[in-house]
Amino acid sequence: MRLFDTHAHLEDEQLQPQLESLLQLAIEAGVIGITSIGTTLESSQRCVALAARFPQVQASVGIHPNHCHEASLADWSDIAQLALDPNVVAIGETGLDRHWDYCPFETQHEWFAKHIELSFETAKPLVIHMRDCETDILDMLRSHRREGKINGIMHSFGGSWETAQQCLDWGMYVSFSGMVTFKNSASLRAIAAKIPSDRILIETDSPYLAPHPHRGQRPNHPALITHTATCLADVRNISPQALAELTTRNARQVFGLPEDPPIEN
Repeated sequence: MRLFDTHAHLEDEQLQPQLESLLQLAIEAGVIGITSIGTTLESSQRCVALAARFPQVQASVGIHPNHCHEASLADWSDIAQLALDPNVVAIGETGLDRHWDYCPFETQHEWFAKHIELSFETAKPLVIHMRDCETDILDMLRSHRREGKINGIMHSFGGSWETAQQCLDWGMYVSFSGMVTFKNSASLRAIAAKIPSDRILIETDSPYLAPHPHRGQRPNHPALITHTATCLADVRNISPQALAELTTRNARQVFGLPEDPPIEN
């Protein structure tokens, strides 16, 4: 299988001490691409540095909704500049979060709007975090569409079919993490079975959300995406190879990557 992990936090301190060996494990598992996702200016800078260092890694830059209150306008200016780097393929992790109360919701709205505009300016997709706020996310995206479209990825999707369908109607992609493998995630698997073949993505969200049978273990890492791929292949009644092929093709499409990116073994 040739797999693409569309969302991993490779710069996280849980992965850094063993990053090279974990990336080698990923290559051995068939992972040919990983997008390392920024959550602050500093982590975004580290993601860009990792993308310059490892040919299978690309970067996304942004301020996570739970960190917006800590960011300055100078930070945003630097994020906007980083977004122009050729190794940066997406904007985010952005979005909204009502689960935690780290950041005032009004501030999250303001920063989400900044990311949406930067996505349009750079023609790079949004990486959207949504937790306990489906209606708020849909309202924001609806009000900021251009020509009825949003270029983006619903990361680690855990919402309803109605939310997924609305995002699909706006031209977005839906990405599934290890959560879809959990025993109590039957409803999420039912949604994953219905996502069109040209709009489904997979991810690890490492070092978090390790898939079954590694649930609860840390750090999660990109090689474990094989479990998520196998689970999704089963619920969609296709082979793991077919699932890997279509999700990797979709990842290349959304990130604007060439058909056969180079890999060093």
